[in-house]
Amino acid sequence: MTRVFNFSAGPATLPESVLLQAQAEMLDWNGVGASIVEISHRSADFIAVAAEAEADLRTLVGIPDDYVVLFLSGGATTQQALLALNFTAPGQTVDYVVPGHWGRTAIKQVAPYVKVNIAADGEPGGFRDIPARDSWKLTPGAAYVHITANETIHGVEFRDTPEVGAAPLFADFSSSIASEPIDVSKYGVIYAGAQKNLGPVGVAVVIIRRDLLERSGQPRADIFDYRSHAARDSMLNTPPTWNWYLAGLVFKWMLAQGGVAEFARRSAVKSKLVYDAIDASGGFYRNEVVPAVRSRMNVPYFLPDETLTARFVAESKAAGLLALKGHKAVGGLRASLYNALPVEAAQALVDFMRDFQQRNG
Repeated sequence: MTRVFNFSAGPATLPESVLLQAQAEMLDWNGVGASIVEISHRSADFIAVAAEAEADLRTLVGIPDDYVVLFLSGGATTQQALLALNFTAPGQTVDYVVPGHWGRTAIKQVAPYVKVNIAADGEPGGFRDIPARDSWKLTPGAAYVHITANETIHGVEFRDTPEVGAAPLFADFSSSIASEPIDVSKYGVIYAGAQKNLGPVGVAVVIIRRDLLERSGQPRADIFDYRSHAARDSMLNTPPTWNWYLAGLVFKWMLAQGGVAEFARRSAVKSKLVYDAIDASGGFYRNEVVPAVRSRMNVPYFLPDETLTARFVAESKAAGLLALKGHKAVGGLRASLYNALPVEAAQALVDFMRDFQQRNG
């Protein structure tokens, strides 16, 4: 069997060595005579796996000791709703910066519980840029300020951590976590679905500054209380054990590859290859994002018409380049260049793009 180069926006490609290890351990993990998905999450064996995964993630991302790390089900969208329930008083104002589709989605999740102030909105400009920091209208006394660090659909990315004053900064890092060094101490909460840069779908990572857990929040069931999850080491209920284990294997793979600094280097190489090919195409391919905020992770681009787009998708798939069709919200094409995608994949895509233009330009 020949594996393709998978440019999917998520669930995304995983390291082949990790998949092979998981395959080898599927029926008999660590000599216990059963699969990791069959043993109790409260067993000493699995607790050791969970603790090791957390320690490796802390090393990988650089998470200080005064932050809690949770591994939870529900994905990033569930966490978006839980932010309001855990960290705001009823009716309190929160500030949201909206650089794209997922920033707008984040607002939908909290709107039933809080007063949302849209401090800045990229939609009037077609989500092609992030509004300049000096244009943001932040609320004095806001419970927090929320950003989406990287927008997978529109292909815009915060290249620096914005200063937001006294309110803690909360960020959805689902599609860019561990792709370059970040100063975790500048954030109150970082959360991310694992299925793009950290592992498989089905588990989310939530990184919370401990003092924020002292907030009363709003009335909520125990299962929606981050404090309860923290007190039980993310095992308040049965966690997604297979996903947690597999993410742990990815963390070890990333550390062995050289850690976040190495993936930042690879991301720069991959994204430059693709953007240079677009920019050198004489308009045959178009990326409409302001260059200063172009995403390193997700590159949306467009051909002159839909007929060519459909042909590109079909021919690229036949050539072993998977999932290059753009999101339905914007159309066109999209190449997602997450951590497990090798540089060779970006080069193969660029070679195909040039050949396709020669045949159809």
